Amino acid sequence: MKKAVVLFSGGLDSTTCLAYAKSQGYDCYALSFDYGQKHNVELKAAKEIARDFNVSKHQVINLALNELGKSALTDDSIAVPDFTGEDIIPVTYVPARNTVFLSIALGWAEVLNAEAIFIGISAIDYSCYPDCRPEYIKAFQNLANLATKTGVEGTSIRIETPLINLDKAETIALGQSLGIDYTSTVTCYQPSSEGLACGKCNSCVLRKKGFTDLGVTDQTRYI
Repeated sequence: MKKAVVLFSGGLDSTTCLAYAKSQGYDCYALSFDYGQKHNVELKAAKEIARDFNVSKHQVINLALNELGKSALTDDSIAVPDFTGEDIIPVTYVPARNTVFLSIALGWAEVLNAEAIFIGISAIDYSCYPDCRPEYIKAFQNLANLATKTGVEGTSIRIETPLINLDKAETIALGQSLGIDYTSTVTCYQPSSEGLACGKCNSCVLRKKGFTDLGVTDQTRYI
């Protein structure tokens, strides 16, 4: 069976991405990160969901990105803001996070002889994060081809982004067609210790809008 590494936070997007990869016949290896995020309760959800999906292996890698600071998700001196709707890169951007995550995923994929890496980013509902754009993925794919033994020998590890052209409503619709119950997923930037969402941060507002736009019941558990 063909193998894939799936970057997996336990949120709505990455859970949809995992379900999609499995629907495409991949033997899935889930990869999560404890990177010093304030909302690391998401890792509890990730472990439970990965188990429910019966992935072949679920790795949780420890990274101290919080020691670098400069992000509301990792730096205790910066508060997580409520949704503003401004067309700027927000303080919740974690410097180079997707590059770090994809690099580690690339290494594991090469070890596993995996064909693909799945990442659940969207260029539609992306909060202006620079590492969620198609041109970024194209550049990283080029790096992956050049930087690995696998790539040099002519077998490229593909970076798969099935959600990149979908908004949240379309992502939820895809997930529901794959049988996902989103109740246990954690997308919030400042959830409670039980994983209940704040309903106010960028991530929560985009998620709420997705359910509303689709016209279905919001399965999120709020504070």
